[in-house]
Amino acid sequence: MTDDLPPNPALLPAGLRDLLPPDAETEASAVEALMTVFASHGYQRVKPPLLEFEDSLLAGSGIAVADQTFRLMDPDSQRMMGLRADTTPQVGRIATTRLAGAPRPLRLSYAGQCLRVRGNQLAPDRQVAQAGIELIGHDSPDADAETVLVAAEALAAVGLTRVSFDLTLPMLVPSLLDDAGMTGPDRAALARALDRKDAAAVSRHGGALAPVLTELLMAAGPADRALAALAEAKLQNLAGALAERVAETVAAIQAVAPALRLTVDPVEFRGFRYETGVSVTVYAPGRHEELGRGGRYICGDSEPATGLTLYPDAILRVAPSRQARPRIFVPFGADRGIVAGLRVDGFATVAALAPVPDDTAEANRLGCSHILRAEKAELLHTEG
Repeated sequence: MTDDLPPNPALLPAGLRDLLPPDAETEASAVEALMTVFASHGYQRVKPPLLEFEDSLLAGSGIAVADQTFRLMDPDSQRMMGLRADTTPQVGRIATTRLAGAPRPLRLSYAGQCLRVRGNQLAPDRQVAQAGIELIGHDSPDADAETVLVAAEALAAVGLTRVSFDLTLPMLVPSLLDDAGMTGPDRAALARALDRKDAAAVSRHGGALAPVLTELLMAAGPADRALAALAEAKLQNLAGALAERVAETVAAIQAVAPALRLTVDPVEFRGFRYETGVSVTVYAPGRHEELGRGGRYICGDSEPATGLTLYPDAILRVAPSRQARPRIFVPFGADRGIVAGLRVDGFATVAALAPVPDDTAEANRLGCSHILRAEKAELLHTEG
């Protein structure tokens, strides 16, 4: 019998990882680029805590991510706490408590890390970076459009100009099924068929709704085509109001950014369960991974709100590579004023802490692209 080998100290739990140089700096600079755009549109930054008491964290819209929330006991208060799995419910709490008296519409932004109990096949990470905006206290197509337009500008700031915003109506299918009185196994089978985009199964299980649902299923794609199908369907009640709202939202977006790629999926109903109106998912061409997600919801008990959360980790996997800050080796005893000027010029200065026999060799060893010689930055020539 042999003793077990000691655990590798670099081994991390599934779905968690270290972010090393230069990736950590690249992510941080990308997040700040996103936040700068948000701020330029009047979105003021808030910073909720990573941990909250469970009863407040999971209140209201927070209940939608309860099954993704890590819980632990607070040794001080002896109350249960939760680690946030999504930042939007926390921003909602801030809006309805600390900022309840602030003028509406209230525009808030945030950036930080979330931790989830499990990942999925497309997004296995359990620690997820978020950067997003929430527009609270106004219910209109222009408000829905603003979050899309601001997100598009923020993505362009990190080099992503070819993105697609997929607009969905999570409440449309449930409202149609409610109006038709469809319940039990028939409703579950039809919901599964719609979720799988299985037109044949929709036809089998849809009953009187089969023709309209099949048409809407097949119409998913470019916004103009889907909106035409929604108009042709002449939907009533809540479904009709939702169809009108998404058409007005598309028109508001196209009035400002006519070249922005918009798609509409009328029968898509997946997403966070707190979404109540037009919802949005952001994709890059040819990729299935979500770059962001958001939509309309109720903040607190009754206040209308909409928002959009971007995922920096996913964004950086598809964005153009960002130029790393050039590193310049500074020999021991160099003039501090000159070195400060190099930092102003965009260099990362790597100063020798003691004299070395060969400054060039030391610069190469430390991964520098330049060396300070005769008070000027000189490019190092590497072999190979």
